[in-house]
Amino acid sequence: MRTTATKLERSRRHWDRHSRTYDRQMGRLERRFFGDTRQWLCGRAEGEVLEVAIGTGLNLERYPAGTRLTGVDLSPAMLEQARRRSERTGRAVELGVADAQRLAFPDASFDTVVCTFSLCAVPEVRTVLSEMDRVLRPGGLLLLADHVVSTSRPVRVVQRLLELVTVPQAGEHFRRRPLEQVRAAGFGLELHERFKLGIVERVVARKPTG
Repeated sequence: MRTTATKLERSRRHWDRHSRTYDRQMGRLERRFFGDTRQWLCGRAEGEVLEVAIGTGLNLERYPAGTRLTGVDLSPAMLEQARRRSERTGRAVELGVADAQRLAFPDASFDTVVCTFSLCAVPEVRTVLSEMDRVLRPGGLLLLADHVVSTSRPVRVVQRLLELVTVPQAGEHFRRRPLEQVRAAGFGLELHERFKLGIVERVVARKPTG
């Protein structure tokens, strides 16, 4: 049975290997499935922003002017791509290697926490969301987007078959739905969209102030 540490190391190696081709692969998916999700989500960020699993920095140019960005990722090679994108675009960001399940920030450090198309690949969604909740200030925004379990039964069958390959190889899940944990944690749902047979879901939620 794989330990969490083993899963993390496997995931780190996987994303290091794919760091140079990730943008091209993601571009195809975005054109076919995700549409304007990055702009729709990141354009709502405010204040001090933490992006968890920032990857190659595809969201950097989507944040409003005046927001102050911090980004963490498990993969040093992905972060190197994000650093290069920051230099090319002039969008400043503080970058660091981190396990999303153990964020090295004090409680209530950020006004906004963002995660796009990455909760599908973390070992424990509940643990990661708990950490996001911890570092988010009361009244802060949680902005999430991911591919999730479909509303279509035939598609769910395909997703289950895909997981037989993707979970052992890359730790990538197709039948998760983080919104359920967000609601359970007491966040108030402000905006929510689900499309492409329910496969894509994007969420704007706010942490309670009390």
